[in-house]
Amino acid sequence: MGAVAIEPTVKTGGLNRQKVRDGLASAVRVSQQVFESLQQKQVLISVVLVGLLIVSSIGVVVSAHQNRELFNTLSQLQGERDQYQREWSQLLLEQSALSAHSRVENLAAQRFGMVVPGKEDIVLVPLMTPVAGL
Repeated sequence: MGAVAIEPTVKTGGLNRQKVRDGLASAVRVSQQVFESLQQKQVLISVVLVGLLIVSSIGVVVSAHQNRELFNTLSQLQGERDQYQREWSQLLLEQSALSAHSRVENLAAQRFGMVVPGKEDIVLVPLMTPVAGL
């Protein structure tokens, strides 16, 4: 076990009214000096410029935050666009496969008993010419 040092008790003095008055007077003098210096044109301009600098830096932070949010949204939307593009390509392939002539011909023959007519079964119908006077 380590050694324990016992410190002597320190007497705390009561607040002296004179010390309080001196401290208050000193605070008033410092605040008067600050207000007097603010009335000087150069100090006032510096304070205004510091304020503008702070406002500008807050604007930069807000702008950077909005930029990050918009970039995240853009990335998400681009991912969705790519997914829809892949789905569209698949649908186009499926449509071309389902509408192939050989498939349609086979389905027509199987379901409806249709066949391709031979040359002797094809009849050409002449165009009718309009009758004059009607």
